[in-house]
Amino acid sequence: MSADPKTLLTDLIKAALKSVAPDQADTAILLERSRQASHGDFATNVALQLAKPLKRNPRELAALLLAELPASALVAKAEVAGAGFINFTLAAGAKTAVVGEVLERGADYGRGVPTGVKVQVEFVSANPTGPLHVGHGRGAAYGASLSDLLAFAGFDVTREYYVNDAGRQMDILALSTWLRYLAFFGIEVAFPPNAYQGDYVIDMARELRDAHQDRFAGVTLAQVLEGTPGLPAAERKDDEAKQQREDHLDALIANAKRLLAEDYAWVHGFALNEQLGDGRDDLQEFGVHFDKWFSERSLFDTGLVERAVAELEKRGHIYVQDGAKWFRSTDFGDEKDRVVQRENGLYTYFASDIAYHLNKYERGFDRIIDIWGADHHGYIPRVKGAIAALGLPPEKLEVALVQFAVLYRNGQKTSMSTRSGEFVTLRELRREVGNDACRFFYVLRKSDQHLDFDLDLAKSQSNENPVYYIQYAHARVCSVLNQWGGEAAELKAADLGRLENERELALCARLAAYPELVQNAAADYAPHQIAFYLKDLAADFHGWYNAERMLVEDEALKLARLALAAAVRQVLAAGLALLGVSAPASM
Repeated sequence: MSADPKTLLTDLIKAALKSVAPDQADTAILLERSRQASHGDFATNVALQLAKPLKRNPRELAALLLAELPASALVAKAEVAGAGFINFTLAAGAKTAVVGEVLERGADYGRGVPTGVKVQVEFVSANPTGPLHVGHGRGAAYGASLSDLLAFAGFDVTREYYVNDAGRQMDILALSTWLRYLAFFGIEVAFPPNAYQGDYVIDMARELRDAHQDRFAGVTLAQVLEGTPGLPAAERKDDEAKQQREDHLDALIANAKRLLAEDYAWVHGFALNEQLGDGRDDLQEFGVHFDKWFSERSLFDTGLVERAVAELEKRGHIYVQDGAKWFRSTDFGDEKDRVVQRENGLYTYFASDIAYHLNKYERGFDRIIDIWGADHHGYIPRVKGAIAALGLPPEKLEVALVQFAVLYRNGQKTSMSTRSGEFVTLRELRREVGNDACRFFYVLRKSDQHLDFDLDLAKSQSNENPVYYIQYAHARVCSVLNQWGGEAAELKAADLGRLENERELALCARLAAYPELVQNAAADYAPHQIAFYLKDLAADFHGWYNAERMLVEDEALKLARLALAAAVRQVLAAGLALLGVSAPASM
């Protein structure tokens, strides 16, 4: 008997509908799993749906459908409920068949049929200007789990990291490193408050000194500061003061480029490679992998930025004002038009972003998913507008927003500003609570919902800690199976008819829901649904384990219960794997 009775139940309902109302036989049947055991296993609202067109009372129509329902060993009971719902209670054999299917399919249980749909998921894409912090960690965990979930559901997934290796932020990092380097040689420049402040910059400067001695220090303080506007008083926070600080920083960058000449590219590349390499290692250790690291600089080297802007201009979506080129973003729902090329000829970050998305379309993806921080919400209409302006279908692009996680340590909210250096790194968090807790807690909420990361809970070994609770269920099954010491083939041949009590049948129903859950979670871009499911499955298992003995003297009953436990273990392990969490055999 099929372990997934939904299709068979649908066929039964359609057969009844064909007898009662032949002209409505093609009506789509909505069949949902019941949330309460008292409502059976499945319910349909087809009688409510057709009551109006058939001009019948919905309860009476439901009764007529039940009378015409073909007999089936699948159904133990079918009854009219509420305003006209039909509830179905499955026969025990229909529920327990899932155990055999899980054991037979193993890691492939719940895997979707390949769709051939090419999906690109771009995530993290943090500026390589400092270590990844706990805010980046949530985007990394969500993107990795979503990618794995989509792939398991049957999509052809490419995981991509967009490396922002061009533009002003990297210039600021290169300058910050050089200024710290100069300080080792007695050239003490007042460090700009809007440069990168963290200790990691001093560490990079020290590495630069140790590897190259004074190679980049052949300058004077006067040369470094030449032509730079003065800095306003530190206490001034007004817009004019802010602009003065930015002008001062830009002047220092210009001087660095002039004084270092060809060596500037070397210092720039050193800072980039150090931080990008650190980020790669951090993500690798976190279990987050990418198929492609895409360089922003390559968009300029290949002329794609220039080509994208030229195409927008050709299509009439660009105008010139004060020497700059502007994209008519307001034509596509944005709050204001956006500069794509400044009066000095330099392209903006938005221009390179347009070119990057053009590249994604030209690579032939059927679906493009960008995972952005929630603070980038306003960026969506201008990017989609640029795609539409290029004559491409904007609906191919979907943006999933991720709220930054807020870490609380000893009741204190921790600041995470990369420029100021006041942040908790992802690596520090992982070392404190472990990869498993990090990966699970990050996806325990819907991605666009606020997340307070409870450190004490994440480190606790108690039933209140959801990842511990789930892993403990897996380890419990492993322990019981080790005590038994038999072969997997014996479990596959078990008489599943011996699984009769309420807890066992509820566990079977939970297992049977997994394939549909995978598809729904993938469709909703919602790996948190997997986390919730695993919590429920673990709770069902622990309840059963505490109520019933598995290693009983009745050999047939023992094998049946061990087979069910082994099936639970398989689905727990598979679900945890989708979330990047380990499934330990002992705890």
